[in-house]
Amino acid sequence: MIKTGAVAATTSLPGQDKPAHGFPGVKQLFSQNKILALLIAIALIWAFFAWKTEGGYLTPRNISNLLRQMSITGMLASAMVFVIISGEIDLSVGSLLGLLGGVAAVLDVHYHMPLAANLAIVCGLGLLVGLFNGYWAAYLRVPSFIVGLAGMLAFRGVLLGVTGGSTIAPVSDQLVYLGQGYLPTLLGDLMGVIIFAIAGVVTWRSRLSNVRYGLPVAPLWRDITRVVVAGLVILGFVRVLNAYDGIPIPVLLLMVLLALFTYMATQTVFGRRIYAVGSNMEATRLSGVNVRGVKLAIFALMGLMCAFAGVVNTARLAAGSPSAGSMGELDAIAACFIGGTSMRGGVGTVHGALIGALVMASLDNGMSMLDVDSFWQMIVKGTILLLAVWIDVVSRGSSR
Repeated sequence: MIKTGAVAATTSLPGQDKPAHGFPGVKQLFSQNKILALLIAIALIWAFFAWKTEGGYLTPRNISNLLRQMSITGMLASAMVFVIISGEIDLSVGSLLGLLGGVAAVLDVHYHMPLAANLAIVCGLGLLVGLFNGYWAAYLRVPSFIVGLAGMLAFRGVLLGVTGGSTIAPVSDQLVYLGQGYLPTLLGDLMGVIIFAIAGVVTWRSRLSNVRYGLPVAPLWRDITRVVVAGLVILGFVRVLNAYDGIPIPVLLLMVLLALFTYMATQTVFGRRIYAVGSNMEATRLSGVNVRGVKLAIFALMGLMCAFAGVVNTARLAAGSPSAGSMGELDAIAACFIGGTSMRGGVGTVHGALIGALVMASLDNGMSMLDVDSFWQMIVKGTILLLAVWIDVVSRGSSR
């Protein structure tokens, strides 16, 4: 029996249900309250950098900049989480982001392509490249690690050829708005109200559904508290961003993707199959699911998100750079692992991956404000990735 969402399959391999001897506190904290633990970690990170920068870290301007920086990694992580849940990996996403962002810049600067046509072409290319990668991994059975590694090298080379090794600039104002624009404050307030209303409706429908099917129903006060807390968070989010210039367009796009991908993961047959493939691929295949087709679709989605993130990144930089997307794959993978996605597949959530991306962006932003040397920044990020995987091993009770 397979459970979707952040829950693993109830049937597990031998050794996976054994308690993590010596780490009961860690197991309880990170197995049952991973998201809460991450939110506490973010609060501590923000408090530390606010102290070191004498409050400069928590200004509306810096929060807006932080979320804009996080949005690119978040877009990659929102699709990478499905790749990892299915038991695969894709190391080519950083180079593919750079390549497709460079193509968008060339089409805009040299060919004056309208924004809609530019987006359609670049997203089409991303979809095709994703299908290409997926075909090699799913049908030709080349390990996805090798497919991604080959793509990381090849796509970076094609990017250098497309851009001639130089920056392509300046891009049009229409394209720049996609990466640097803001939602008007009135629309931001309206969006906050709509999100709050949706949260209330979803919570109420979930209660009614549980009652209808005889499932356990949480106390009413708990659901009301959850909705009220969500409303306060939404209110604070909107007010802080509106205190600067409004909600950045990349952040708005990321929120839309969060809603779409969360719905796909939890409410669709395709989403259930992704988790089933990662939990027990052979049992899923024997149950009649086209496992290779599911993996092909996941890689296609990854390519599409690389295209989308590449265009937004080019718009944010107002130029196509031959170095764009460098190390992007590692940031996306790290965000997924930090957010609770299991390296063994079958477990993970989109919102967890985005919170992981926020952790990475918060550290990058804070260390940059403190003028920390780049080598220290890389050491810190590498250490956090190692700890995230260790926590996954401990919380799942795995032993070697």
